[in-house]
Amino acid sequence: MASFLLVHGSCHGAWCWRDLTPALEAFGHSVKAIDMPSHGADPTPVAEVTLDSCRDAVLHASTADTIIVGHSWGGYPISAAAEAQPNAMRALIYLCAYVPKNGLAMAEMRRLGPRQTIAHAVEKSPDGMSYTVSAEAIPQLFYHDCPDGILPYAYARLCPQAIRPQETPLPTGANFDSVPKAYLRTIDDRTIPTEYQAEMSDPIPEDLRRTINSSHSPFFSHPRELAKMLSELADRLP
Repeated sequence: MASFLLVHGSCHGAWCWRDLTPALEAFGHSVKAIDMPSHGADPTPVAEVTLDSCRDAVLHASTADTIIVGHSWGGYPISAAAEAQPNAMRALIYLCAYVPKNGLAMAEMRRLGPRQTIAHAVEKSPDGMSYTVSAEAIPQLFYHDCPDGILPYAYARLCPQAIRPQETPLPTGANFDSVPKAYLRTIDDRTIPTEYQAEMSDPIPEDLRRTINSSHSPFFSHPRELAKMLSELADRLP
């Protein structure tokens, strides 16, 4: 059985894996979900969050046999971890996540996308160090196909997202390339266009790519189906 490390995306925390964790454990896997710096229970001030500190949080929680799953922005810190220490993990799985292009920041990649889906909903903090997503936009951007009860659960936990790490370029090279990768694309995604996900995942072998008919939050909308797909990918990864 596999050992999974779950890395959340912007404004979220380990709490977002609430339903997926037991679904994966039901397949016999071990699961760890972490709060990235300044999210959830992590006390790091937003102004101190960097891409390096996000990378280090991933590395601290990973071992050589770990399959790291990164959601959305989480694709960047898991990729930075692979570039820094490729032997500190077994593989990476991108869940509707950004796959870095050498030398580009995540924010640059978002701006290069075929459609801009979230810029209208971003609200910067007065000091310019972080952003949140407008409450009115959240249901349609993140959770439009999720069960009743998810919205109040999420609204109580969503937090500001540090801007600096997402504006930091990430050089990638042989270390990053050497780590096995899989991609799980959400085809009803209103946050990262599904066609952009297809483009970013194209270098990954076809037998390690999957699609799920879900919003940007399949861990809430389809946790059992998602767990089954992750389990199948784990069986295929080296």
